[in-house]
Amino acid sequence: MQLLLGSLNDIIERIAAILRVDGEAALRAVFRVIGIWILAWLAWRVVRLTSRRIEQAVDDGDDSVTTLREKRGQTISQLLRSVGRVVIATIAILLTFNVFIDIAPILAGAGILGLAVSFGAQSLVRDVISGFFILLENQFAVGDVIEAAGKSGVVERMTMRVVVLRDLEGTMHVIPNGEMKVVSNKTRGWARAVVDISVPYTEDVDRILSVVRDEAAQFSTDSVWGLQLDGPVEVLGVESLTDNSVVIRTLLKTQPGSQWNVAREFRRRLINRFSREAIESPFQQRRVHVTVKGGANGEAIAQAAAAGATA
Repeated sequence: MQLLLGSLNDIIERIAAILRVDGEAALRAVFRVIGIWILAWLAWRVVRLTSRRIEQAVDDGDDSVTTLREKRGQTISQLLRSVGRVVIATIAILLTFNVFIDIAPILAGAGILGLAVSFGAQSLVRDVISGFFILLENQFAVGDVIEAAGKSGVVERMTMRVVVLRDLEGTMHVIPNGEMKVVSNKTRGWARAVVDISVPYTEDVDRILSVVRDEAAQFSTDSVWGLQLDGPVEVLGVESLTDNSVVIRTLLKTQPGSQWNVAREFRRRLINRFSREAIESPFQQRRVHVTVKGGANGEAIAQAAAAGATA
């Protein structure tokens, strides 16, 4: 160690002699810079340790469901790392400059320059302020499914300036916070799946309603899927009448984020149940009225039907 320090001292003295500066002052400056960056590294380690402790504190050990508390903790952890990285690096760089030059005039000039830049970077200031209020009001968190600025997807990352979404096709969308005028959070508090069932007019509607209600009751008490529901399945009844079917509407109130899987499973069970009950699916029907001029003999009708089929 003494040999290493001695060689370092010789190198610094030679560089100081070339630059015609005081070698002892240059050595002190180098050690001060090393000390600054060691402290910066320690500060960054503290930030990372704190962010990990936050994530561990909110983790309930159940990886199958991400609770609101876990999402909030992950969001705060990400913001702490991103903001901490910028703050620590900025302070370390300023202190390093201060070792060699007086940065007070630079800071004063930077304040005036920052004021001038702020007028030209109003969108950046708006993004940062919007990001602050998004975090303060807890509008959404990492892991939520949201729709904002015409894009929808899972929130992968949040900073004070942008939000990163990943949609169903895997496309990543980076949205500045200031561009999000309206945010629709699909996984906050509770969710609801709307399942419409179409049946043909030839079936007995009352019988089908009875079958759907029975299947809904079984689904509500299921040992696996019932845990993802936030109440029994509601069968509202006939919702609308279309050209070829009767539409029956059901509502499934679920835990946040479970509405899509619950709806798929309920549809699968209904299809299987309808197959067992011999309930047919609706298909498009078209009734054509043909008027044959010159009489209604069989050959003319056949020709008209063939012409209509090829039209």
